[in-house]
Amino acid sequence: MHAMVLQKPGGPLQLEALADPEPGPGEIRVRVSACGVCRTDLHLLDGELPDIVYPIIPGHEIVGHIDRLGAGVTTHQLGARVGIPWLGHTCGHCQFCLRGTENLCDAPAFTGYTRHGGYATHAVADASYAFPLDGLSDDVAAAPLLCAGLIGWRSLVMAGDAERLGIYGFGAAGHIVAQVARWQGRKIYAFTRRNDRTAQDLALQLGAAWAGAADERPGLALDAAIIYAAAGELVPAALQAVRKGGRVICAGIHMSAIPSFPYSLLWGERHVMSVANLCRQDGLDFLRIAREAQIRTHTTAHPLSDANGVLARLRQGDVLGAAVLVPDLYS
Repeated sequence: MHAMVLQKPGGPLQLEALADPEPGPGEIRVRVSACGVCRTDLHLLDGELPDIVYPIIPGHEIVGHIDRLGAGVTTHQLGARVGIPWLGHTCGHCQFCLRGTENLCDAPAFTGYTRHGGYATHAVADASYAFPLDGLSDDVAAAPLLCAGLIGWRSLVMAGDAERLGIYGFGAAGHIVAQVARWQGRKIYAFTRRNDRTAQDLALQLGAAWAGAADERPGLALDAAIIYAAAGELVPAALQAVRKGGRVICAGIHMSAIPSFPYSLLWGERHVMSVANLCRQDGLDFLRIAREAQIRTHTTAHPLSDANGVLARLRQGDVLGAAVLVPDLYS
């Protein structure tokens, strides 16, 4: 197999030829056809996530076909097309798993972080955490659904019945969630980097009622706001934008420090919440809705060998929608 491997924090990914991985009991091996590029991958590269063991292969928005089954796997068949998400395994017996919140598991595994991911021609996954992709025929288009879509969906559920929804950071997750929210009948207000007319235009094309810079206001109070950008300074800005009783949901795994702000921004029973990982039920629910709502991801495909260049463009905010790596050159 070939893979883009991170050997140390801050270093570039290196294209390496490795021995084909073998699935263990309860695992599957997939031949990767597409892997989405996520901002969390930047946090991995920068060493901002705890307890990273190097070398590691990033990538947790994997679409592929099963080409080998580990012992005891009966839930999937050879040749089946599956999606492999961020959540790679949970213990099943801690207090959080037992109460149905496996996203908070005390001993989890994460694809492309604590186990090798999909910046490769092959990847191994726990069969119980791989989703069938029935009805989603385009591999590149489906890849961002495996994280941007799933975390976006969980954050949207946490927004409750908010009719006027603000989205801070209109990238991979934002442009997917906007489509689901519009399908549900909500009104969307998109906040982007100043002068990012491209992202604002995309938001308006997808039905947003308003699009502007993060420090601007749409002229009315929001019921809830979801922050997808990793910028802590957006938390007080979002609190200013929501009404009394409104919710601000921080949807990233990592965020820069949140600056101090006056209690008056929080007062009025406003809520600040975070989204942590996902549950498998989130995946089942969202993938069904993605088909029903006919979600269309805005994607650009790149060869696997260009992973470093794609990540650099993502860091600069030069990716519209979602970038996806395809390992076709090494098939």
